[in-house]
Amino acid sequence: MKCALTGHRVLGKDFPRGALEEDLKKLILQGADTFYCGMALGFDLLCCEILVSLKTEWPVKIVACVPCADQSARYPYEMRRLYEDLLRECDEKIVLHEHYEEGCMFERNRRMVDECDVLFAYLRSNRGGTRYTVSYALKKGKKVVYFENKEDKT
Repeated sequence: MKCALTGHRVLGKDFPRGALEEDLKKLILQGADTFYCGMALGFDLLCCEILVSLKTEWPVKIVACVPCADQSARYPYEMRRLYEDLLRECDEKIVLHEHYEEGCMFERNRRMVDECDVLFAYLRSNRGGTRYTVSYALKKGKKVVYFENKEDKT
């Protein structure tokens, strides 16, 4: 089963990494063996980092879906290093454009949804790229599984 990942770029300091890891394990146990990651800051990179660590226990494949080759150019230094380290750990890399182009992030999101069987989403807002991606997946009849951060409800 192919699973695409989408979520917000800004995560709280107390974001529950352990709960996210448990949900990713559940997806693997339900048959997810390929994960499409958009490599954006926040949720994407955290999922990728967890999946890289899970590869030691589970036969999963990580596909980096990169909207443009210079995606990380404006990332803070530490995040750019993490991005590059994780990109090297991915099993496959799909690069849609050499340089940033208007709409390339949405193009990347549609590509991931088109490739997947299920979308794993961390959605807290009714606007932005994550909302767009979830809406697109639902319109395409894809199954959407939501990560629910219990701290968002307090």
